[in-house]
Amino acid sequence: QVQLVESGGGLVQAGGSLRLSCAASGRTFSTYAMAWFRQAPGKEREFVAAVSRSGSSTNYADSVKGRFTISRDNAKNTVYLQMNTLKPEDTAVYYCAARIRAGYLYTSQYDYDYWGQGTRVTVSS
Repeated sequence: QVQLVESGGGLVQAGGSLRLSCAASGRTFSTYAMAWFRQAPGKEREFVAAVSRSGSSTNYADSVKGRFTISRDNAKNTVYLQMNTLKPEDTAVYYCAARIRAGYLYTSQYDYDYWGQGTRVTVSS
């Protein structure tokens, strides 16, 4: 079992920044790939970013490329999402996800095995 707890969400003005954190427990953190997804009101959950087990490889949705950065600290069992130049359309509940199966950088929610409870990000215009 893997437990994931997100934090760092909040209200920010457009153009501002936030850093989300996701603390993991239950298994050796470096053995699973991680990702961030988000779900806006009335919309389906969508992929945001993914990172490999070592942290050396990343993948981003086109909508956040150049503005968001995913990273992980395996010594702290934590994955981060640095969000810069935020836009109102980034408003959503953000979820971190873990994949314990082989492979990494997947973009479908169905490719991940464990989920956090989410943290809300609201960007005002």
